[in-house]
Amino acid sequence: MTKAEAARQKKEARMQAEIERVEQMRAFEAEIVRRAGGSGLICGIDEAGRGPLAGPVAAAAVILPEDLILPYLNDSKKVTEKRREALFLKIKEKALAWSVIMVPPERIDEINILQATYEAMRQAVSSLQVRPGVLVNDAVTIPGIDILQVPVIKGDAKCISVAAASILAKVTRDTYMKEMDALYPQYGFAGHKGYGTRAHCQAILDYGPSPIHRRSFLGKILAGKEDAVNQPGEPGDKPDFLFSGRVPSGRETGQRGEETAVRFLSDRGVRILERNFRDRDGEIDIIGEEDGTLVFFEVKYRSSARWGDPAEAVTPEKQRTISRTARYYLYKTGRGTEMPMRFDVVCVTGKEIRWIRDAFSCR
Repeated sequence: MTKAEAARQKKEARMQAEIERVEQMRAFEAEIVRRAGGSGLICGIDEAGRGPLAGPVAAAAVILPEDLILPYLNDSKKVTEKRREALFLKIKEKALAWSVIMVPPERIDEINILQATYEAMRQAVSSLQVRPGVLVNDAVTIPGIDILQVPVIKGDAKCISVAAASILAKVTRDTYMKEMDALYPQYGFAGHKGYGTRAHCQAILDYGPSPIHRRSFLGKILAGKEDAVNQPGEPGDKPDFLFSGRVPSGRETGQRGEETAVRFLSDRGVRILERNFRDRDGEIDIIGEEDGTLVFFEVKYRSSARWGDPAEAVTPEKQRTISRTARYYLYKTGRGTEMPMRFDVVCVTGKEIRWIRDAFSCR
């Protein structure tokens, strides 16, 4: 066998492995929809830009043909920029229907980032030219939609339709931020896309906020607090939905992980109401209040990422246990349904914290 033939066979083997990976994503998505009792067209939902200090939040909705295979389709953060842009064009060309909606910074400041994200997602679904039978979402349940929803933690890496939505949302938003870089070059938007890098935070201090900055995100920076100028760049895992932070070095324990989570949440405006609330069924690690919403937090800790994603430990059975304990808390405290509530997961892994909002629904 010549070197050219060996190289060709190796290339073909890699492509076959990639096709099989994408097919596995499709099979996984189809199975979770089947288990949820869903039918009809599957629509993937994902967002980009919840964490940045500037620019809009983008949400995409995508319905793919059942037989479409797109090699290299994956969570947008695991794909190179060049490949994302190529996939972006292919998805728009091949999809049965797609929509991307961006909600601007001023709206984010008006209703908060969570509600702005939901608003973008609802508009993306309503803008589709084809009505889906079920929505597969990356970790959240969108309020105000009368279509069956199946939230999947890390859905953008597990489900083909969610991965496609993540590509559309990210490329659309990144393109917009590059355009804004031409208007406001002093902030470096083309590089960090609005995320809170050290250079970006320093530019805000030097030049003040631009018209596309989220004023509600800039409190600590404009107050001149040093810790706010040491924010991480774009989170490497979505959520990222989410927010990333740093935890102290050294060997952690589960209790230390909870202490870290409490500090992390408190620093971000969550009012801690209870810790380690127990009933005969189980325990809720943290109960807090954020922007008028009652939040039940499950904290999961891993000393190293090689032991797996902490969020994977929040199994359906664990979710049911937390839900029962939450109902007991509502009964005991007399809160009933007087305020909205949700279930979040805080993952502490090595030196990273991820806050997954609306990680699952009450069972």
